[in-house]
Amino acid sequence: MNQEAIDLIKKSQRIVFMTGAGVSTPSGIPDYRSMTGVYKGIENPEYLLSHTCLMEEPEKFYDFVKQLYHEEAMPNVIHQGMKKLETAHDVSIISQNIDGLHDKAGSQKVVNFHGNLNDCYCMACGQKVSSSQYLISSIHENCGGRVRPNVVLYEEGLSEEGIQSSVQWLEQADLVVIVGTTFKVYPFSGLIDYRNPKSKILVINNEPIYLQAPHLFVQESAETFFKEFV
Repeated sequence: MNQEAIDLIKKSQRIVFMTGAGVSTPSGIPDYRSMTGVYKGIENPEYLLSHTCLMEEPEKFYDFVKQLYHEEAMPNVIHQGMKKLETAHDVSIISQNIDGLHDKAGSQKVVNFHGNLNDCYCMACGQKVSSSQYLISSIHENCGGRVRPNVVLYEEGLSEEGIQSSVQWLEQADLVVIVGTTFKVYPFSGLIDYRNPKSKILVINNEPIYLQAPHLFVQESAETFFKEFV
């Protein structure tokens, strides 16, 4: 058990968690780039997740995106641990993940930086569509328009509202905890530059990350850490 890291969390009032794929893998959701990830064996996966593919080859886009859904996945000890911390701390979560599991765990302040697969809408009429309906058909039964998940595709811009909330939380934090991410994806990783200069940084990850700012590094899986912590 890393007592220094646990004490750091307990003593902090405003905590911002920045989470990546390593938070969701214990729920059975594969990451994207590892040897067993979603992208393995697929040629040009970035194209399949692009705005161009959605507009020009929508069926190809749909076939690929359906593979990203794991409807059976439930929040794990990491999501639950972050939710539990809300009872004694001001907790905010900025997540790279698009699975919506932080929301499903009941966390109050969440920015899904790259969107949420469960938030689907018709591109023609704008009406919201359930993800279960989208997985049956990408054509809206009400108007015949095409349905898409509200995730940020390659070639698309990020949510301004999400960026503003993330920056505001980081400016006010006294602790930033980076969990389960290589921290290589920009602009997500660039958010750290907006943190309160007096805030501490804790990194919980299987591998070290490149971070210029001083930080405490706990080299273990987020699942192991939160099992001990909770």
